[in-house]
Amino acid sequence: MGPASWVAVQILNILAPVFLLIALGAVLQKTAFVPPDFLKEANRVTYWLGLPALLFTQLATSFHLSDGAGLMLGVMLAATGLLVLAGYLAAWLLRVPAAAVGTFVQGGFRGNLAFVGLPIIYSLPDSPLAWGLSVRTAAIVTVAPMMVFYNVAGVVVLLLSQHKLSARMLWPFVKQLAVTPPLLATFAGMGFALMGWRLPVAVDQTFSALGQMALPLGLLGVGGSLVTVKFGVHWPRPLGSALLKTVAAPVLGWLVGRALGLGAPELKLVLILLACPTAIVSYTVALELKGDEPIASGAIVLSVLLSLVSLAVILAVA
Repeated sequence: MGPASWVAVQILNILAPVFLLIALGAVLQKTAFVPPDFLKEANRVTYWLGLPALLFTQLATSFHLSDGAGLMLGVMLAATGLLVLAGYLAAWLLRVPAAAVGTFVQGGFRGNLAFVGLPIIYSLPDSPLAWGLSVRTAAIVTVAPMMVFYNVAGVVVLLLSQHKLSARMLWPFVKQLAVTPPLLATFAGMGFALMGWRLPVAVDQTFSALGQMALPLGLLGVGGSLVTVKFGVHWPRPLGSALLKTVAAPVLGWLVGRALGLGAPELKLVLILLACPTAIVSYTVALELKGDEPIASGAIVLSVLLSLVSLAVILAVA
C-alpha cells in the first residue's frame, strides 16, 4: 500500500464511524424502524444526561490542567469572532431578510463540537501535546468554554434580529442559558476542579458510563434530525451559511492559528472543531426565538455534507 492509499485509509477509519452513525440514524428514522419520536427522545436523554455527564467528568478531573489549552481556545474564539463578522457581511451580500440574519449568522458559526467534533478527535491517538495535556483532554477543555460562547452568542445574534439591543433582551437571554444542561455541567465541572474535590468512585463510574453513551447516541440523533427538518426552497442562503461553517471557519482558524504560533498538532485539533457542521441545537434555538426555519434546517443538512469534505482535507494535510 502506497503512502497516499495509507493516508486515505486512515482518514476513512476516522471519519467513517462518525458519518455512518449519522447515516444510520437517518435510515432508522426514515424507514420507521424505530418509533417516530424515539431518536428525538434519545437525543433529549443525551442532551440532558449523557453530554452533561461527559463534560462534567472530564472537566472535574482535568480543568485544573487546562492552562496549556489557552492558546487553542484563543484561536477558536478569535476565528469565531471573525466568522460572525463574515456572516453579517455574507448575509448583506445575499440580501437575507433582517429577521433571518441572526439565523443565518448562527448557522455559520455554531458548530456541532460535542456530537461530531469530539467523536472524531476521540478516534485519533490520545497522544500528549507539547504542554502535557493529552489530545482528548485538550479537546474537552477547549470545547466546554466554546459551548458557553456558542450558547451566549447564538442567543444574542438571534435576539438582535428580532429586537433592538435593550434591557428587554435580558430575560429571554437569561432564560435560555439557565435551561442549557451542557452549559450548567460545564460550569459545575470547572468549579469542582478548581475546588480540588474528587467524586466518589461509584458516582464517577456512573457519570463515566452516562458520558460514554453520549457520543454514539448523539450521532444517531443528528441523523434522525436531518430526516425530519425542512430544507426549504431558498437554497443559496442556507448554502451560504453552511459554506461559512465548513469552509470559511477552518480557513480563518488556520490563519489565526499560524499568526499566533499554534503548534501543528494543536492547530489540527482546532481546525477539526472549526470544520464541524452546524449544531442541530441551532435549529431548536432558532425556532424558539422566532428565527428562519428553512435557513436553520437547510444550513444543518448542507453543512453535514460539506463538512465531510472539509474534515477529510484537514485530516489529510494538517
